Amino acid sequence: MQNYLDFEKSLSEIEGKAAELRAMAKGGTNADTMSEAKALDAKAAQQLKDIYAELTAWQKCQVARHPDRPHCRDYIDALFTEFTPLAGDRNFAEDLAVMGGLARFNGAPVMVIGHEKGHDTKSRITHNFGMARPEGYRKAIRLMDLADRFGLPVVFLVDTQGAYPGKGAEERGQSEAIARSTDKCLSINVPVLSIVIGEGGSGGAVAFAAADQLAMLEHSVYSVISPEGCASILWKDAGKMREAAEALRLTAQDLNRLGIADKVIPEPVGGAQRDRKAAIAAVGKTLEQMLKEVLKIDASKRRMERRKKFIALGNKTLAA
Repeated sequence: MQNYLDFEKSLSEIEGKAAELRAMAKGGTNADTMSEAKALDAKAAQQLKDIYAELTAWQKCQVARHPDRPHCRDYIDALFTEFTPLAGDRNFAEDLAVMGGLARFNGAPVMVIGHEKGHDTKSRITHNFGMARPEGYRKAIRLMDLADRFGLPVVFLVDTQGAYPGKGAEERGQSEAIARSTDKCLSINVPVLSIVIGEGGSGGAVAFAAADQLAMLEHSVYSVISPEGCASILWKDAGKMREAAEALRLTAQDLNRLGIADKVIPEPVGGAQRDRKAAIAAVGKTLEQMLKEVLKIDASKRRMERRKKFIALGNKTLAA
């Protein structure tokens, strides 16, 4: 069953009616029923196109959080072969919000690391909704060191509201773990590529996004704080998240203009959740292109340019 967002209510009514008519047509109740269903399908397709052509920043946040979007595990299963998960930070525990391991992309060995949100209630709780604790970032650091030792490109798949803000996480050094993960991204010699596949929230995302190239899916978002959190701080009212979303400049299109996102990956009409296979294929194509581009650059120069790029963030202004 399709999960509809609040701004898709009119679309859900049309598609629901079309589904009813198709069911009736199968029963042979009316010869004209199928043609009516096809007319409604065409109307729904046009409406879907119109809606997604003019999404606001807040609506893009909702799409980025859609429960049916493909998650990290879906991309790994579809794009990588011989995936061998590696667990634990060799210090405290295994964090299931972060998954990573050795794999092959187009036959070449890589290290792939990403946030996993889960796909149903049980798995979301297991993966802590993609919100990593310090041990998750320390695991990523361990895997980056391993990749650097063996000359393997690192691929990050970012999809998190932010790092887990719990008391235990703070006691175990959440901010220090995030800072060290960010520093490790900037200091290793191998290529570092990052793709925001859903939400890129706060330092929890930056820790995996200090890369040679950063790509974002068309309806993904990436910001220093969630719109709700921003509204709560600035206006003491989380209900003003729409205004906050516009002010944060968190869409892929805004960030591409600002020079933060290097590439924007087109999504199927209606978002990645409408055609998961096509969305995953688009990510694979972009990742292949990014790898070819960064592998042409000498390792020392690549690392230097990566650091310069990260330090220079914020110097560009959004064009009027």
